[in-house]
Amino acid sequence: MRLQGKTAIITGGARGIGRAMAELFAAEGARVLAGDMSALTYENPSVEGYTLDVSDPESCRACFDYAVERFGKIDILVNNAGITRDALTRKMTDDMWQKVIDVNLGGIFNLTRLVGPHMQENRGGSIICISSVVGEYGNIGQANYAAAKAGMIGLAKTWAKEFAMKGGNVRVNVIAPGYTMTDILSTVPQDLLDKFAAMTMLGRLGKPEEIAKAALFLASDDASYVTGHVLSVNGGMRL
Repeated sequence: MRLQGKTAIITGGARGIGRAMAELFAAEGARVLAGDMSALTYENPSVEGYTLDVSDPESCRACFDYAVERFGKIDILVNNAGITRDALTRKMTDDMWQKVIDVNLGGIFNLTRLVGPHMQENRGGSIICISSVVGEYGNIGQANYAAAKAGMIGLAKTWAKEFAMKGGNVRVNVIAPGYTMTDILSTVPQDLLDKFAAMTMLGRLGKPEEIAKAALFLASDDASYVTGHVLSVNGGMRL
């Protein structure tokens, strides 16, 4: 029960990696508020769904206020919500670019600028940003997504410094998953999935539960001396 008595907000918590994290955190004793535009695809007595649009500052403010009123304080924030709008740069529209930036990068700013100072005042907390192997290495057809996920790393390293000031003791880290079998990959042809798997040292794609276990480590006191770090969970992917 590594998260016993702690409260966590997990964005994008309705399905996929977000669901895996929410259920694992709950199993480890946390009370979880799973923010998402969609309803939860599962039932768990320790996980509460909350309608959240991370790209909307007012929606984030309402979520933050609700969490503080409901639970008293926030101990863990996982910035997981994200979308894709893929196209080669020469074919990428303004809307495709802006929507991904607004959700994947602006979204973590909108919520963390509220939660970070709150944790700092309470002298502790863990913020985890879910980036991507694409944010580390880039990817053809994903200029918007790569930019947002790379920007996330810069924000996290900055916040690791800012929220630790004056004894804040807030840890901020990044997980950069490789290709992980979620709903997003369910429509990808098998030959491409096999290609992605062959790019890893372990010869397979990741599972949401494997990303969740990495997040559990960073959220827990087991990682009490880890901050400003990018943890690549990608099976040894070679690009």
